[in-house]
Amino acid sequence: MTLGVTLASTSRQLPIDDTVRLAREARDAGLHSAWFGQSFAYDSPSLAAIVGREVPGLQVGTSAIPVFGRHPLLVSSQAQTAQAATGGRYHLGLALGTRHLTETGFGLPYERPIGLLREFLTALRPLLETGEADFHGELLTATTPYSAAVPGARPTVPVLVAAMGPQALRVSGELADGILPFLAGPRALAEHVVPAVTAAAEAAGRPAPRIVALVPGVVTADAEGVREKAAEALALYERIPSYRRAIELSGADGAAGLAVIGDEEVVAAEVRRYGEAGATEVVFTSTDLGGEDDRRRTWKLLGELARG
Repeated sequence: MTLGVTLASTSRQLPIDDTVRLAREARDAGLHSAWFGQSFAYDSPSLAAIVGREVPGLQVGTSAIPVFGRHPLLVSSQAQTAQAATGGRYHLGLALGTRHLTETGFGLPYERPIGLLREFLTALRPLLETGEADFHGELLTATTPYSAAVPGARPTVPVLVAAMGPQALRVSGELADGILPFLAGPRALAEHVVPAVTAAAEAAGRPAPRIVALVPGVVTADAEGVREKAAEALALYERIPSYRRAIELSGADGAAGLAVIGDEEVVAAEVRRYGEAGATEVVFTSTDLGGEDDRRRTWKLLGELARG
């Protein structure tokens, strides 16, 4: 099981130089990967490409780009460019997004999200593999009058989906390389998420999917205070049906109940629980909730766990 952290989220944007500095710190701490959220600010594949090129040895990923308001041809170009720039260390994450952001931000109706995800992935995979596509679906068309391949974009960019619901997990198992569940605790992973996506991959004749679990977590001496901050920071997810379902399946009262907060022993034990539940990779988010000292303490522990 590998370990990573998020460096840029939808709620916290840093100057690029500061992001590169933090990425170097993450690598030097022994972490395997750094991940970047997608908002209306930074373009996350571009940021990942910059960071990956500046910080050799660190895997970089996007978690995650909503499929509404994007097109497979453009996302393929972004992903392949990041892959070429980083020497094969980029991981593309996609998401369904939310009705509010889709309809408010893009003026697009949030309709048939699972159908769009299926068509998006179907068109995207040959673009990433060969630079060519000839897809004509109900919801989108993607064709290549000339090659869309980017020199040096090898190996093929892995595609992960922020999927947790049954239909999204089925599509992801059939067409993606793995998933990026967030706020799905060990119980939800072991009993619902991992079995569903694994069964779909097996039925489609695909390899076992990667399970990259995103987990809010902080090593701290002030567990109560940090949990109060986590409750405030994560409250919005409780209003989104897919996250609310994952929280309930995890047996938690609210999103903050899934934040891993405590001393080194407590946090290390929870990381192991995620591995036992089927996570192939764990990425800690919100590690700065308790301040810089707690963030460094968290990264130090994660690096030690990563080194075994």
